[in-house]
Amino acid sequence: MRSHAPRGAARGIWSGSISFGLLQIPVSLIPAESRSDELHFRLLDRRDLAPVRYERVSTATGKPVEWKDIVKGYEIEKDSYVVVEPEDFAKANVKATQTIDIQDFVPRDQIDPAFFETPYFVVPQPRSMKAYVLLRDALKKRDAVAVATFVLRTREHLVAVMPGNNGALMLEVLRFGHQLKDVEDVPLPAPSSTAAPSERELAMADQLIGGMMSDWEPRKYKDRYYRDVMKVIEEKASTGATTEHHARTAGTVARDDVVDLLALLEKSVAKTGRAANETRPGPKKARATRAGGARKAAKKRRAA
Repeated sequence: MRSHAPRGAARGIWSGSISFGLLQIPVSLIPAESRSDELHFRLLDRRDLAPVRYERVSTATGKPVEWKDIVKGYEIEKDSYVVVEPEDFAKANVKATQTIDIQDFVPRDQIDPAFFETPYFVVPQPRSMKAYVLLRDALKKRDAVAVATFVLRTREHLVAVMPGNNGALMLEVLRFGHQLKDVEDVPLPAPSSTAAPSERELAMADQLIGGMMSDWEPRKYKDRYYRDVMKVIEEKASTGATTEHHARTAGTVARDDVVDLLALLEKSVAKTGRAANETRPGPKKARATRAGGARKAAKKRRAA
């Protein structure tokens, strides 16, 4: 039975800078989600415990298809596909940059938790600690979130940078607006006078909640499914209930420049003030919808 590997230093998956006005704050991103305790299973043939592999089989011929003959297709209607080649995907690839570009600052309580997708720790470089703490504390003072964009691999992501309760800045990858259902599409019951709670009911519910209030301690909540499955596995392993299959014979260059944070902040604030005083352009005309029966008929399903 495999033992858990000793924990080492967490590794970053991206490095660059947070672009904040005229400030550039060198940072790296480390995944906040731990996958070390995930359960992983192999599919086996019960008869001889040989690992099972999947084959790519044509639904028309029932025969295996080689990788060189496989393309990706987008189904626009039943059994009708648009083939998308690698060069087509390349047209949609965003040029990679080394910056997290802050677009807006918004009140923290305005972002619904449903938009949050993947958390990362934002780790400062030693030379950028002062600017890092400055951004963190300024966000905390305003109870604000920095909404930004950055490119990871070949995909641009919408993200929120915010102070965490752990003293670090956290980056949350956000879902785009079109990725969430509108509440109007959810079959919620219509409000009615009979559904409104009475003052006494509300007071009792408040009392119940008050009696159960406690500080947030995430480690006191246990994954019982993982615990119980691992218990079964360990018991089987300790009693010798294991079987073996016997195979048949056959970056960026660092800079040490000293940055005058106050001067850059003053310039950034002045620049922001000038932009706010300029006459804003009127609303843009809606873009014409592209014609094309294929696009109109698209059901927004991607082929695997």
